[in-house]
Amino acid sequence: MEEVLQQILRKYPAGKKDALISLLQEIQEQTGYLTEESISKVSSHMNIPLNKIYGVATFYDQFRFWKKGKYHIQICNGTACYINRSTNLRKELEKIPGLKCGQTSPDGKFSFEIVNCLGACANSPVMIINGKAYGNIVPGTIRKILSGLIEANE
Repeated sequence: MEEVLQQILRKYPAGKKDALISLLQEIQEQTGYLTEESISKVSSHMNIPLNKIYGVATFYDQFRFWKKGKYHIQICNGTACYINRSTNLRKELEKIPGLKCGQTSPDGKFSFEIVNCLGACANSPVMIINGKAYGNIVPGTIRKILSGLIEANE
């Protein structure tokens, strides 16, 4: 990961602060998430205080500070999904042992996050698993979907 990080940093001129978001996006795209080490190196390279970088990275919900699971689940929390009880989907996912929002299960199989509108309001509530959208989800179907994915890929 160190070598990948150094290659990315070389693309961005030292101290060019307006490139911070692009730099963080590229690091996350290549490594999967932002680590303390990567943020520290960005701080040194760009001459930006750590707290400013964390401020930017935590402001935008696109940035992650944890490794995604094999099955990464995104639950929409846009207005239509919220009204149609997307919060119940979160509660159902948190019944999986060791799984909490913004984390990866201990076995590395699942991770999930709550995201803003996914633009599929007509099918709310919506969840996405590894880029595939599932609409009109009710808590009882989540485990069935996850079981089907696991069986198909094992």
